[in-house]
Amino acid sequence: MARQQPSPWVHTAFLFCLLSLSGAIEIPMDLSQPPTITKQSVKDHIVDPRDNILIECEAKGNPAPSFHWTRNSRFFNIAKDPRVSMRRRSGTLVIDFRSGGRPEEYEGEYQCFARNKFGTALSNRIRLQVSKSPLWPKENLDPVVVQEGAPLTLQCNPPPGLPSPVIFWMSSSMEPITQDKRVSQGHNGDLYFSNVMLQDMQTDYSCNARFHFTHTIQQKNPFNLKVLTNHPYNDSSLRNHPDMYSARGVAERTPSFMYPQGTASSQMVLRGMDLLLECIASGVPTPDIAWYKKGGDLPSDKAKFENFNKALRITNVSEEDSGEYFCLASNKMGSIRHTISVRVKAAPYWLDEPKNLILAPGEDGRLVCRANGNPKPTVQWMVNGEPLQSAPPNPNREVAGDTIIFRDTQISSRAVYQCNTSNEHGYLLANAFVSVLDVPPRMLSPRNQLIRVILYNRTRLDCPFFGSPIPTLRWFKNGQGSNLDGGNYHVYENGSLEIKMIRKEDQGIYTCVATNILGKAENQVRLEVKDPTRIYRMPEDQVAKRGTTVQLECRVKHDPSLKLTVSWLKDDEPLYIGNRMKKEEDSLTIFGVAERDQGSYMCVASTELDQDLAKAYLTVLGRPERPRDLELTDLAERSVRLTWIPGDDNNSPITDYVVQFEEDQFQPGVWHDHSKFPGSVNSAVLQLSPYVNYQFRVIAINEVGSSHPSLPSERYRTSGAPPESNPSDVKGEGTRKNNMEITWTPMNATSAFGPNLRYIVKWRRRETRETWNNVTVWGSRYVVGQTPVYVPYEIRVQAENDFGKGPEPGTVIGYSGEDYPRAAPTDVKIRVLNSTAISLQWNRVYPDTVQGQLREYRAYYWRESSLLKSLWVSQKRQQASFPGDRLRGVVSRLFPYSNYKLEMVVVNGRGDGPRSETKAFTTPEGVPSAPRRFRVRQPNLETINLEWDHPEHPNGILTGYTLKYVAFNGTKVGKQIVENFSPNQTKFTMQRADPVSRYRFSLSARTQVGSGEAVTEESPAPPNEAYTNNQADIATQGWFIGLMCAVALLVLILLIVCFIKRSRGGKYPVREKKDVPLGPEDPKEEDGSFDYSDEDNKPLQGSQTSLDGTIKQQESDDSLVDYGEGGEGQFNEDGSFIGQYTVKKDKEETEGNESSEATSPVNAIYSLA
Repeated sequence: MARQQPSPWVHTAFLFCLLSLSGAIEIPMDLSQPPTITKQSVKDHIVDPRDNILIECEAKGNPAPSFHWTRNSRFFNIAKDPRVSMRRRSGTLVIDFRSGGRPEEYEGEYQCFARNKFGTALSNRIRLQVSKSPLWPKENLDPVVVQEGAPLTLQCNPPPGLPSPVIFWMSSSMEPITQDKRVSQGHNGDLYFSNVMLQDMQTDYSCNARFHFTHTIQQKNPFNLKVLTNHPYNDSSLRNHPDMYSARGVAERTPSFMYPQGTASSQMVLRGMDLLLECIASGVPTPDIAWYKKGGDLPSDKAKFENFNKALRITNVSEEDSGEYFCLASNKMGSIRHTISVRVKAAPYWLDEPKNLILAPGEDGRLVCRANGNPKPTVQWMVNGEPLQSAPPNPNREVAGDTIIFRDTQISSRAVYQCNTSNEHGYLLANAFVSVLDVPPRMLSPRNQLIRVILYNRTRLDCPFFGSPIPTLRWFKNGQGSNLDGGNYHVYENGSLEIKMIRKEDQGIYTCVATNILGKAENQVRLEVKDPTRIYRMPEDQVAKRGTTVQLECRVKHDPSLKLTVSWLKDDEPLYIGNRMKKEEDSLTIFGVAERDQGSYMCVASTELDQDLAKAYLTVLGRPERPRDLELTDLAERSVRLTWIPGDDNNSPITDYVVQFEEDQFQPGVWHDHSKFPGSVNSAVLQLSPYVNYQFRVIAINEVGSSHPSLPSERYRTSGAPPESNPSDVKGEGTRKNNMEITWTPMNATSAFGPNLRYIVKWRRRETRETWNNVTVWGSRYVVGQTPVYVPYEIRVQAENDFGKGPEPGTVIGYSGEDYPRAAPTDVKIRVLNSTAISLQWNRVYPDTVQGQLREYRAYYWRESSLLKSLWVSQKRQQASFPGDRLRGVVSRLFPYSNYKLEMVVVNGRGDGPRSETKAFTTPEGVPSAPRRFRVRQPNLETINLEWDHPEHPNGILTGYTLKYVAFNGTKVGKQIVENFSPNQTKFTMQRADPVSRYRFSLSARTQVGSGEAVTEESPAPPNEAYTNNQADIATQGWFIGLMCAVALLVLILLIVCFIKRSRGGKYPVREKKDVPLGPEDPKEEDGSFDYSDEDNKPLQGSQTSLDGTIKQQESDDSLVDYGEGGEGQFNEDGSFIGQYTVKKDKEETEGNESSEATSPVNAIYSLA
């Protein structure tokens, strides 16, 4: 969180404003004045030969000046050249080549002259040059032969262009040449190799020149390198070797300079330009470069290092930057240095530039032209473009070196003077006119301006004026007091009043008065002071995970009379508010934060007068970027070193790296995890298996998630070896009664260790200890046929490849296939435990009859019938399993009061054996299940009806039903009541004790054994239950009963009054309210009233009767409904009417033969009205 300081341009603009305030006063354009040059081309004007040539020259004056040009110091006759024209009311030259011509013919030095009757002004001498991009000379380059480790310079020598081309090196296939501290391009365009390595000849090298104006690139024929080496193989493992050069047999050498040559050199630079010093050294290992200045430090604010520290650039050079600089090149073999003497010269620059001189007749004045440079520049004065020495003599003018003094000036002294100051590095030309005028004061700005300013700011009130002699200017506030100058006020030469710090009391009307000997003029400015705009709750720096929501606050206080605008910037650019963002008055919300949302957010609160800024930085925690540049080194038979460059952690530290591998023999394209390393490392030794063609990739992990996998490394194949392990999970199982299938888990690529992996399978019967049978298998299974039923075998599986056999395998016991059991359990005994469970006991079968592995004893049982004759039962068979060699078990979840039958079998891996003798048993009576479909209904407030159906499972003979119920009201619970019913009763009606309480019912069925499961229901809630609960049984309160009685009495009185009115045939004046006037034939129109005495059973006039007898009003009827706001009239809980004038038109109806005015309290109120 930070409040942003005002932008630098604000200070710059204010400084520029102050400079302009202190400048000379301008003459209004409606007054006579000599010419002034306002626009001109640069001194060195380079043009594109494909375009028309434009040489600019604009000037002002009164009368408007005329223009002419010189070329190479001779008059340039524009009229004689059809390609050359001059723009209207301007001196700008246009040279048109659309109809042909060569731009080079117009190169030269041009100067513009602007003249009127009061003098002549001159432009700079403009040197016109046409851009050139010459072709590269054709040449055939022989291969460059160089010894590995030696230095090398590839010269570019680009063709001379105007301006000079930009040089860069690429291969002939347009791939950029990678540069580092060993290989880099010098400022002169040459490519320098501090030492050549074998890998440098993997590409060719071509120098390219890009020309600015023509937008073309020219390519030189490429250089091809041939590197002689003592180590002919470019082994990638040596690139990161700690002593790479000695490993490749390259002799180490002390540094020497490739550029500049020798131990010392000198360089000259002009003041204000950039100084570029360069040192490029050779050596093995590659030298490091360091820079120093003799007798002092490098200017830290202007110095920067370039080209891998081989170049030192000092910007905007001044005289104090001269001196001796030296570069130091060093490696472990030694160091050398080169000294560069820097001399700073200077083209002329202004100390005091001449300014226009405005005088009244008889006044004195002076023009001053002071400049400096190295060497010291000379000063030459001219008047109206001619040397001052050849101008007519003027007794009122005196030249004193760089100053011209005017005394007792007269109208005839008007002219334009030129000051030309020059040395060998350049020149400066300035125009300054002398104008002699006799003008009373005048104001140049609109009158009575309104200026609004912000409290405590610095501001200025402008009062531009003119007069000759130059008037004196004074400021007053609110038309009184003394002249405003000094303290908090400052008056500038051009009439502006600066108020250094605005206060509330500075608000008011300011008057400026200009006075000279010819009169005076005044103007007024009204100043309003406004409160500043301030962000009082600024956005704060935040750290957010990707996908979360972030809110940045920005609450602002501002002057209410100013319009406030709040906008947001991201990274100093306007923020695009997409559909993931929501901008509110005092905040910015970002939904689903993504990595691209990271950055600085600036809240800009602005009015038309000021603004306030506050900045916060949003850090987004994201998944790391993928690692890159994987490299394999330290290659060995069973290991390799993998090195990678970590990717950006996206603000969340990397905690782990996962190294994965892929091999292309067994599972090509499938990646497997190899190992895991801490996030602090980027190099690890990986243990490898023989005969695997490895390829590696790395995944980075941080708190947010995993990166994308890196690009794969290069492949590395290890040499083969005999297997060091055998397949796992060896099994022998029969799939038929006369076979045995031997299976195992095949070995993967990292355990095969060689080509043609196969398996030697051996087996023999365990009891007989016969000789081993063996077979070689390429898959992962083998079936042994013609085996006895379920006999044990010894099994061995050994791995083998072309390099040899694996270790001796272990022995695994397997079994041949099973057959169905031959015998059933005998002497099965059943004992009834309860109404739903029995106990079983049996004798085990002989082992040789099982013919396999005994899995379980299994009982099959089914419900034969129920002892309740009328009850249908399902005879679906069920089973109970007893795993292992057991002699007893329990069968549960039986139905009570039923007849069952049961059989038992022996089960092995093949299936069931024969069934035992069928046994029968009967379960005793039990408790019934819950009654079905228990319903509780409340037809009125006095009774509650209960209904139910018989239980789905009686589980015996029903003896009756038991009903338990209890009354409750809120937290109050009454005494429980128990009712017993006969087995045939399925209904019960209960009388309520009070109309408010609810009831909770619990119903269960009974047999002789006892009561079964109960079902519970509650009576429905009465309509006013919520009100009753909240009011703590309000209906029983005395005050409530009294209120209800009063309401009932009032309603009764209203009904009686209504009937009396109807029986007397009362008339109600409504005509003045009626929307639809009565027809002239209507007899009721005479006295403006309706008589209802004979129309009790007729619809009202203006209404319609529907087909079902409902009377509906037409839209033109007048009633209180028309003045309502919709909704039906209704009564409150206390009986008061709350539907004033809200009865809906389409809801007012009368059924049957009743009157269209129902005798309700509502209509009674209407009648009384």
